[in-house]
Amino acid sequence: MTKTQEFVDLEDRLGAHNYAPLDIVLTRGEGAWVWDVEGRKFLDCLASYSAVNQGHCHPKIVDTLVEQSRKLALVSRAFRTDQLALFYRDLTELTGFERVLPMNTGAEAVETAIKAARKWAYTVKGVPTDQAEILVFDENFHGRTTTIVGFSSEEQYRSGFGPFAPGFTLLPYGDADAVAQAMNPNVAAILIEPIQGEGGIIIPPAGYLARLREITREHNSLLVLDEIQSGLGRTGKMFAYEHEGIRPDMVILGKALSGGLYPVSAVVADNEIMDVFSPGDHGSTYGGNPVAAAVARTALEVLVEEGMVENSAKLGDHMAERLAGMPADFIKEIRVKGLWAGIELHPEAGGARRFCEALAAEGILCKETHEHVIRIAPPLVITREELDWALDMVEKVLVGVGVEAASAG
Repeated sequence: MTKTQEFVDLEDRLGAHNYAPLDIVLTRGEGAWVWDVEGRKFLDCLASYSAVNQGHCHPKIVDTLVEQSRKLALVSRAFRTDQLALFYRDLTELTGFERVLPMNTGAEAVETAIKAARKWAYTVKGVPTDQAEILVFDENFHGRTTTIVGFSSEEQYRSGFGPFAPGFTLLPYGDADAVAQAMNPNVAAILIEPIQGEGGIIIPPAGYLARLREITREHNSLLVLDEIQSGLGRTGKMFAYEHEGIRPDMVILGKALSGGLYPVSAVVADNEIMDVFSPGDHGSTYGGNPVAAAVARTALEVLVEEGMVENSAKLGDHMAERLAGMPADFIKEIRVKGLWAGIELHPEAGGARRFCEALAAEGILCKETHEHVIRIAPPLVITREELDWALDMVEKVLVGVGVEAASAG
């Protein structure tokens, strides 16, 4: 039995079956590359759903993690730390927002934003108690808590987990007129991903976010953007909303905020919103701990100093051009923004997973979503040569597996 099979069997026997990973057992990573227990090398074209934008085990972030862990790891928020204060300074300077509320996971940060929006609605806007409404969108993915899955349009995410919290209205993504019609005095906020990652790299029509900004201003409601996947360089801008030249009221960050080394998330907003919180309203034992704060500071530093956002923009344009020339027999649509692409296949292609398995056999790791979409999202440290090699393999697999699907059909 191979080492791979031993680990696969061990995981399947002892772990909950809430994931269906490819049967590749990884043990090491560096930059855009990872290695499995058999010594095989793969180019990572998923980047842990954008958590490792800075590449695997970036040496500067690793050094910070080790150094801070030896110095001071956790004191809870009962006391202040130097690293948290400096993290606040660095993140407010980067984003232009006045305040930061740190958490650990993306879902926690989304829950934080929901609480902030609701409390703002009651204490500032004047919405009647317990009547606040938040507008959300089809195919959204904001996390896995019971509150969040309650407003998902994906039945599997909801099935068996009810009853769900009220106060959310689900609308079609990309339809600004539907938002305008849904607005009423009780709407506290619009919560939206500027590009839907888990939904399949769904890019809304040009001008959509700008129109939502106008609508929320007209109705004195908040525009809350979940940039957990799309933010911190993934789309070729530091934040995806910059493509439309707007400024939201709250931004939710996570994943690449730590460069994949540690769970770090945060909500950023201005004083009017953050001032709704008083001591005891909200918190987290680990949120904003010294290790998290130090790691996040270095993760942001290397993202800027090493030109990763610019690399995403430049290579994203190149990737879009290359993908546009791919064999189109089984391709329904290709969507690209920065180093983030969704290749949506026609149903007769037999599902995206078989293409991802074939890519893994060629040394490229990516993952399907929504059954028919191949996602490509390499670390932002990838070079043009590495990207071209990956795209060569994508073309090879699209042709080879596509021929097999046609023959089977």
